[in-house]
Amino acid sequence: MTDAVLAALGEIRRRHKEPADAIALSLSCEFLARAAIESSELLRTLGLISPTGFEGKARDDEGGTRGQKWLHRTLNFPLWSSGLFNSLTTKVVIRKFLQKTWGSKNIDEPLLEYDYHTTHQTGAEHAPYYFVSGFLFSRDILNVYQALEHPNWMVHGTRGNFVDYHHASRVKGRTNWTFDIFDTGAFPHFKDLVSLAVSYESFLSKPIFGRPNGLPCQKGDRDAGVKR
Repeated sequence: MTDAVLAALGEIRRRHKEPADAIALSLSCEFLARAAIESSELLRTLGLISPTGFEGKARDDEGGTRGQKWLHRTLNFPLWSSGLFNSLTTKVVIRKFLQKTWGSKNIDEPLLEYDYHTTHQTGAEHAPYYFVSGFLFSRDILNVYQALEHPNWMVHGTRGNFVDYHHASRVKGRTNWTFDIFDTGAFPHFKDLVSLAVSYESFLSKPIFGRPNGLPCQKGDRDAGVKR
């Protein structure tokens, strides 16, 4: 997943000759953050909407994933793999999950239709089964977030099942991190896009470290407190 992000960023850099301002949502924030560590020159700023990795038990171990091979093998057992996935991707189940994400029954109906359509394509079960069995979650993502030296804009909501960000204290107070909280579920861009856009534009216009926004901090900045 990180390689895919890097490939896209590399093409953007090739075409436009400039680093990108990139925004990721939920789990994809982990891939964007890792891409920023591996190839910092490809990015100017990072936008993280409802990022995973700040919840639950601290994920600050050595590298690798939280994958459970036995669970992945079980999910992919030919006798029930397709039937299980089909049962998990009915409109009723998708609606219940979106309601947990929104923190409300008032979900985005076109998104439900999109989710149903995409989960009924050939091979659609592979990424979700890797997700459920933990292979898409990094064991060291808190270390990755703490190592970021780009300006980072992080926002999240206050409703629904995805409101645990207590490990954000690891990066709050650092001068290259900007936070905003919305009275929404985990997808604030669906509920209040205008306010979200205003917050993001404000972040992009803010000088970082006394230099034009978007330049990774240099040694002097790290010595001033932005450290791993």
